[in-house]
Amino acid sequence: MTEIGGDIAPGFEAVRAAFAANLDSGQDVGAAVSVYVHGREVVDLWGGIADPETGRPWERDTLQVVYSTTKAVTAACALLLAQRGELDLDAPVARYWPEFAAQGKKRLPVRWLLTHQAGLPAIDRPITPAEAIAWEPMVKALAAQKPYWEPGTEHGYHGLTYGWLVGEVVRRVSGRSVGTFLAEEIAGPFGIDFWIGLPKSEHHRVSRILTEAAAFDPSAIDLDAVPEPMREILAVYADPTSLTSRAMGVVKPALDHNDPAEQAAELPATNGICTARGLARFYAALIGEVDGRRILTSGSLAAAVEERAAGIDRILRVPVRIGTGFGLPTPDAYWYSPSAFGFGGLGGSIGFADQESGIAFGYVMNRLREGVPDDRAASLYRAVRAAVAP
Repeated sequence: MTEIGGDIAPGFEAVRAAFAANLDSGQDVGAAVSVYVHGREVVDLWGGIADPETGRPWERDTLQVVYSTTKAVTAACALLLAQRGELDLDAPVARYWPEFAAQGKKRLPVRWLLTHQAGLPAIDRPITPAEAIAWEPMVKALAAQKPYWEPGTEHGYHGLTYGWLVGEVVRRVSGRSVGTFLAEEIAGPFGIDFWIGLPKSEHHRVSRILTEAAAFDPSAIDLDAVPEPMREILAVYADPTSLTSRAMGVVKPALDHNDPAEQAAELPATNGICTARGLARFYAALIGEVDGRRILTSGSLAAAVEERAAGIDRILRVPVRIGTGFGLPTPDAYWYSPSAFGFGGLGGSIGFADQESGIAFGYVMNRLREGVPDDRAASLYRAVRAAVAP
């Protein structure tokens, strides 16, 4: 059996058992899970191997790249500026970023950047990883880009461009990069171990991402063997000319988040790096007080989690529900609740909170799984719900 580190509150033994099962079965190689309930940490577990190449074990302070789970943290930076009255979410982006007015975007509001309604999930010419890291080339390209649909009329996942769009607004308003703003205004003051732009001093803590390469290659899928409802969706992903593929391929060749240079860069849609404890603490401090303070007021949070768009996503081709910067679960999601919000990341990481139950949940892992049934986080959350339920 894999050795498990950490602690649980009485009554949460089933969470430890589910976590151990994920590791013992090989579904997880290295992972961590943390849970807060009404501002109190009740689960803090870690285990497995952080780097199979060296055998380095997963420790209490091991960090993990969490891909799009980052987006909610980036959104919180913008929402905090709005709460302070420094940013008007319904004002045109061009008020803060004048160059953005090009190509008919003069009146496009900031909110649509956060709700994936801006029509800018891709750019006409993919940029290189070096250009992505440099920030300015992508910002200039997005400012000059014509939307792919009339903004506000549709929603489509801005999987990569979201980070530069929202991050540039944060930079223009605050005078600080989104990673610096996060460190100084949220992560530092609230004791949240979450980074966008990892300092060199912290690199030794990062777990190595393990990718199941075949799972990410749509062209390798036998469409004839796929059930009819999924065939059209997968065909769109496999078509290199589709807007879906172009949105996923904004940076070519693809970014490598195991690269220390990319971990040190600020890519606010995808390269957040955190502990599960930091992720859960972030959500706990959104829905209530942690150590006597919270990130957003209850009013600011209520406005942020109000549904702004719903239905088939233009890019993902599946039903989604969207708040202002936060994802809202669809009824078939294992973490569904009318009062839940959060964001998941490529391969399985996820952070979310349920205001009604007071649960704040963070799960991170180094084995990415895509295109296959993934019950890892769901099994943990079912055990949490059973422990919290009266």
